[in-house]
Amino acid sequence: MNICSVTQENIPEFAHLSTPYIQKEYLVDGEIRQWKGNLNSVFSPIAIKTDSQYNNFIGSHPLMDETAALETLNAAVNAYDNGRGEWPRMTVEQRIGCVKHFVSLMKEEREIVVKLLMWEIGKSYNDSCKEFDRTIDYINDTMEALKDLDRISSRFTIEQGIVAQIRRAPLGVVLCMGPFNYPLNETFTTLIPALIMGNTVVVKPPKLGVLLYAPLLKAFQKAFPKGVVNTVYGRGQTVITPIMTSGLVNVLAFIGSSRVADVLKREHPHLHRLKCVLGLDAKNPAIVLKNADVDMAVKECTLGALSFNGQRCTALKIIFVHNSIADQFVAKMATMIDALKVGVPWEENVSITPLPEEGKTKAMQAMVEDAVKKGARIANKNGGIVTDTLFAPILLDNVTPDMEIYTVEQFGPIVPVVRYESIEEAMDYVVNSNYGQQASLFGNNSQELATLIDTLVNQVCRVNVNSQCQRGPDTFPFTGRKDSAEGTLSVSDALRVFSIRTLVAAKKNDSNDKIITQIVKNNESNFLNTDFIL
Repeated sequence: MNICSVTQENIPEFAHLSTPYIQKEYLVDGEIRQWKGNLNSVFSPIAIKTDSQYNNFIGSHPLMDETAALETLNAAVNAYDNGRGEWPRMTVEQRIGCVKHFVSLMKEEREIVVKLLMWEIGKSYNDSCKEFDRTIDYINDTMEALKDLDRISSRFTIEQGIVAQIRRAPLGVVLCMGPFNYPLNETFTTLIPALIMGNTVVVKPPKLGVLLYAPLLKAFQKAFPKGVVNTVYGRGQTVITPIMTSGLVNVLAFIGSSRVADVLKREHPHLHRLKCVLGLDAKNPAIVLKNADVDMAVKECTLGALSFNGQRCTALKIIFVHNSIADQFVAKMATMIDALKVGVPWEENVSITPLPEEGKTKAMQAMVEDAVKKGARIANKNGGIVTDTLFAPILLDNVTPDMEIYTVEQFGPIVPVVRYESIEEAMDYVVNSNYGQQASLFGNNSQELATLIDTLVNQVCRVNVNSQCQRGPDTFPFTGRKDSAEGTLSVSDALRVFSIRTLVAAKKNDSNDKIITQIVKNNESNFLNTDFIL
């Protein structure tokens, strides 16, 4: 069987997408409306073979225009109403109640969301299930973190004759745009904290992984007041440009390329009013020291470089290996990479699946050809075998600074290995890189590791010792330096980044004491109170 084509008979029931998923619906101002304009066709990286024909059409979604886009924005603006709307004035407990309701409704759509993840972006069944379940866990953890934050804020502070209560207040209207590689989970790591802190939201699903939002529209509609969540679909230049140029967006939450983020930011007419929460490019290095446990380093580097085909910002994108162990390391990693199972998403224990981006395999091939032409070597037997949208992972040995793969983020199944003699070669790479998300260190000498750690923590935002780079746990900070990020995401950090410390204060005297006591005692304010959630 051609790895990227299947017959209906080869598709198990749990993965079967019986008919194309034609989406005409979008959510605006609490209404699910039917789009009557053009639709964008969605194609899978997996084709179904019938006779001599191949069909990979799996659905469509609205191609909205500028007028419709601005309508979704205005719905969010009106729902916020300069802080006077129902949602921003709700108690924390009430907002948590709405999010709980959403979770219960979201769980009902698990099966179809998982199927759409498999078909649209080629993610394995197990990883698709994990993405959905991890998103639910993230939402639940966010609610618990907000309870903790609220408990801390439920007291008054008296300083220098001033009595005050300090809480966190929303920022306004948030534009949420997530990435195609984790279209549900990564989008929700901005969407949920933005919502639960009292902001109103316009969500644009990513260019791939867009169909899975259709089954969730009713859940958003039922769980939240009208205008709190609004969806927009279409080409960025058509729908996002007018939203940004309006100047009505208070927060840009974007996960994608730094190039696109720069364009989006510049389109806003009041940059000093725009807060940005950005997860961007990365070129995370692994540095394997001469005293490293080679077997363990190979295992971690293989997983770290090739999980979901290397299509993760947290993937290991380049590996520096000391000359003394390089031959051994490369030979063992080549064997491990060639042992990875290649196939379609629903196959058991599959590791490498088709790439969803149009033209991605050709781009990968061009990058490999550039490296080989300049002296690199394909170290694994099956490396670079291409079958339509499938690209068998490549281990590239002897990579040097003059090769494109040395500096450019490949975002795919190419693993470049750089041999080094002096540790300064690897450290100079980190220092001079445009990116600063994470790094991995592999070694057994505590003194050497400690010295490197003390330098790396000033260059990247997470140093992994004898372990691959990764995002989780979600309670840990997730951010980056340089061109890799702006703002910090995690459960608790995200709550803070989508809100601002705000206080109510008064001179402490009998009159003010009486007024504040009355407000609190009679529960006359949702902000100024001492209630907290257990």
